[in-house]
Amino acid sequence: MRLSQQRGFSLLELALVVGISSIVSAIAVIQIAQTVPHMKADGAMRVVMGQLNTARDLAVSQRRYVRVSFLQPSQIRLTRVEIDASGAVTGTTVLSTVSLEGGVIYSKQAGLTDTPDVFGMASAVDFGTATTIQFATDGGMVDQAGNPLNGTIVLATPNNVNSSRAVTVLGATGHIRGYRWNGKAWTLV
Repeated sequence: MRLSQQRGFSLLELALVVGISSIVSAIAVIQIAQTVPHMKADGAMRVVMGQLNTARDLAVSQRRYVRVSFLQPSQIRLTRVEIDASGAVTGTTVLSTVSLEGGVIYSKQAGLTDTPDVFGMASAVDFGTATTIQFATDGGMVDQAGNPLNGTIVLATPNNVNSSRAVTVLGATGHIRGYRWNGKAWTLV
């Protein structure tokens, strides 16, 4: 007789479990909503870093200059410079054009300071006065005259300064670094 009376849960117990589950689910949804822009920005930063690494590797392995173009608002294009046997430029070949996903664009938002590399951040894509940005056959990044070129690329989701990411390139070596804005300073990724 006692066994039949102790089976199952009461309505109060079920309501309590459902209520606690609802609260935990709501907290999780809020946390995910706040994290999504940061994850999208991280993904876009890694795309830019990957394309820059690809350009550098192709320049070295194919012994050709590989130009990098940052097309507004959110594309990056790699173009190989073709040369003939005498070393004269005969044209160019577009190797890839990649779009940043998730609404991330090249954007320098108010309140950002320069990265620890201190290459400058006058704009979202800052390579000084260079009109051509390219990797040379030794892996270094150079301008149109062949001078080493340092630069910074800043990206973010619009109107979200904490989603800001920066990619820097050290011209002499072609070394590429990624940074994440934490609200106060840049941290190396």
